[in-house]
Order: sequence, then structure tokens, then C-alpha cells
Amino acid sequence: MKPFLLLATRAENHAADAEYRSFLRFGGLAGSELHRIRLEEGPMPELELADYSGIFLGGSPFNSSDPEEAKTGVQQRVERELDALLDRVVPEDFPFLGACYGVGTLGRHQGAVVDTTYAEPIGTVQITVSDDGAADPLLAALPSSFAAYVGHKEACAALPRGAVLLASSATCPVQMFRVGSNVYATQFHPELDVEALVGRISTYRHAGYFPPEQAEEYMERARATVVDQPEAILRSFVMRYARD
Repeated sequence: MKPFLLLATRAENHAADAEYRSFLRFGGLAGSELHRIRLEEGPMPELELADYSGIFLGGSPFNSSDPEEAKTGVQQRVERELDALLDRVVPEDFPFLGACYGVGTLGRHQGAVVDTTYAEPIGTVQITVSDDGAADPLLAALPSSFAAYVGHKEACAALPRGAVLLASSATCPVQMFRVGSNVYATQFHPELDVEALVGRISTYRHAGYFPPEQAEEYMERARATVVDQPEAILRSFVMRYARD
């Protein structure tokens, strides 16, 4: 099987490694089947799409909607590189799944309105699958409503033109969409289980997602939840697109 590719941007090694392990676990992949590139460490190398079965874009501390003057040089470089990659991925309809940061990245590339209107605090929300989502191969095996973990400062306030809405929540109308037949983005995190979320809360307690003194409270709330459906999206993506 040709490997999948994970594009990552988390500077903290423990958070980056935990994310990689989550994609391996829920994608049902061996280490040799998921190639990781940490974009925050250096420029994206030249990529041949034909070398991969598909591409994952992990979550990020970056926000696509931040003013340009507020973005670091690293963030600006990463955004340019991702835009250039999507310039190839979208026309070729190459398998792509962006988690959380994927909504802002793919949405902005496709002309969506991405801003802070529908930000959601770290926690659990109920996702509602649209009729188009119920017919989509990545969601077809999931119930019409399921719990998922979120935590984001920006979101799509309006879909990109031509995109298909696959899932929503009461507090964020665009939770998952598709461009073409094979290019996806989720606002929620299909790669997170409860312990991974607790780890994220610890890592990003001073990142502005919540008052830092409330970190333990957020962890306890997370441990009281049951979220076991979204991970099936990753496995479905791998099963659908894995190729020799």
C-alpha cells in the first residue's frame, strides 16, 4: 500500500507525537503506512501526490483568519505552502482530509468566510449529519447524530461556493464539508479520544482557548464524556483510499 501523509504543525513534541499516534490508531495504520511532515520545523519538501494514498492535515495552533500582521513568519510560510498544495489537490480531486485546522485552511483556499463567529470552547458537542452527509462514504456508517470533541477559535461562517455541507452542530453550522468527491474538512476532531483531549488541554492551557486556571475543570469534563463515533471517519477514509 502507498502510505498516507500527515501534515502537522504542532511545535510541542509531545502534542505532535500524540497526534501522530492518534492518526495511526484510528486510521488502522502501521508506522510505515503514515508518513509525517512537521511543517513548523521547516519548508514543505517537493511532494509527488502519486506517491501517496491520501493526505491528512492535523490540527494546529494557527488561525487562518488572524490578521496578517499578527501571524508569525512560520505561519505565513506554512499557509503559503498549504495553499500551493491545495492548488494541486483540489483540481485533481486527490484524497484529502483536514481536521479542525483543515476547515480554515481548505475553506479559505476555496473562498469561504472564515472568522471567529462560530468559535467553540474545548469540549463535546452534538454533531448532526446532513442528508448529503448520510449519503457520503465517510459518514454512511455513523448515526445521524453523534458526540464529537471540538475546540477552535475560528470556523466557516459560510460554506465555500460549490462545497457540500456534510455535518453541523447547534453552535457551529459548518462542522464538515466536502469539495469535489474526495477533498474533506472537519471542524471537530475525529482523531481525538478522551485521553488525547486531556493532553491537548494540558498543552494548550495558556493558548487562549479557556482561562488557564480552569484547565483541570476542563479535563474533568472531558473525562466524563463518551465520544467513540468520529474516529470511524479516519478508518473509512483509509479504507476508501488505500491503494497500491
